[in-house]
Amino acid sequence: MNWIGIPDLTAVALLVCAFASVARRSPTPVSGIWLLGWITIALHFAASTFTQLPGIWGSFAQFIALASLTWAGFLFMWSTIPYNREVSSLWMLLSLSVSNTAYIAIVVGGWAWAMNPAAVLIGALPLLITLSVLSRFNHPLRWVAVGLYGALSIFLLLEQHRGDQGLDYALNAVLFTVYFACCIHYCVRYRRATTGAFITMAGFLSWAAVFLVAPILESFPKIQVEKEVWNLPKFVVAVGMILILLEDEIEHNKHLALHDHLTGLPNRRLFQDRLASALERARRTDSQTALLVVDLDHFKRVNDTFGHHVGDLLLERVGAIFQARVRRSDTVARTGGDEFSVILEEPISRTDAERVSASLIELLKRPLNLAGNLVHIGASVGVAVFPDDAADLEALCVAADLDMYEHKNEARAGSSPVLNASSPK
Repeated sequence: MNWIGIPDLTAVALLVCAFASVARRSPTPVSGIWLLGWITIALHFAASTFTQLPGIWGSFAQFIALASLTWAGFLFMWSTIPYNREVSSLWMLLSLSVSNTAYIAIVVGGWAWAMNPAAVLIGALPLLITLSVLSRFNHPLRWVAVGLYGALSIFLLLEQHRGDQGLDYALNAVLFTVYFACCIHYCVRYRRATTGAFITMAGFLSWAAVFLVAPILESFPKIQVEKEVWNLPKFVVAVGMILILLEDEIEHNKHLALHDHLTGLPNRRLFQDRLASALERARRTDSQTALLVVDLDHFKRVNDTFGHHVGDLLLERVGAIFQARVRRSDTVARTGGDEFSVILEEPISRTDAERVSASLIELLKRPLNLAGNLVHIGASVGVAVFPDDAADLEALCVAADLDMYEHKNEARAGSSPVLNASSPK
């Protein structure tokens, strides 16, 4: 056994525990895949401790060590693909995994007669899958993979029959391609200026470079590099991934602190910040900003009649209706239990704001199908325009509230909305 690799195996096992803890406490679409990838890396180190065994067992351990290192790379790459729900992406993953694993098995087993067909499949399968779905799906990253594995296929055909050194170069080329592809995919996926993203991309680039630099240095016997040095990029990638997960968790917590958990709209805190910014821009440009305060009529009756579940669905639907009505530059926020606020920035006038107000009221007059129930509910909307109605944020909010209550009192003099508990036909 190769006892030298035990410290690395122990370190990776601790990393697996760390990723398992993060994935359990804060599950994300990538954390589970990364955990599986690092379990595969641990398998690589475990198998590496048995590669010096004589005969078939040593060869089998070598195959598992190389194959698991390749599988981990594919898992890391798969986690970043923006279109991994596309069916052909699964076929691409399976084809690359099977063809690369088969090639490693053939090389380790010494079956020279099968090397050329296996090398051709490595480049041909991704190309065939890409061309077969080209009419309905196309993505630049898909062609990057096709190009990389096409180049790998050509290199293997040229290099693999040059004795033991040629086979070593071929296996290193397989691993280089996997981790260089990871570097490209992470550069595309994490295009942000954060420490975690930079460390992860640099780690994958260094990891890929190991499979180029190490064989070259073997040609210079006077240059001695400890084998542990070649494992450093793995731990750099692990640190980078943990930082990415922590950065994502921080951003998620920031989002929760500034957004309503039910509708996903900005909450009162973020609304006030955006209103202050909108008023400041209006002052600088000598323009107007309108504030709409919307209060749903008889929301309590909806909760009492249909239950809080339908009340929650109503709030979600209203938020979606409001967002679809205003411009992307405007802000829709949930500022109370059944209260919404809308900030309309320039170009805007009082006439425009009143037109938006009327359209929101009209939209809420239409019956809403919520969990099989037709709900008829209206709304009262107050409008205030800066700087005509108020000169600062607090005064503008007060003016909009007063206007809203005035309309609500007028509405109470009319008929009440009807709530229909029967399912729609």
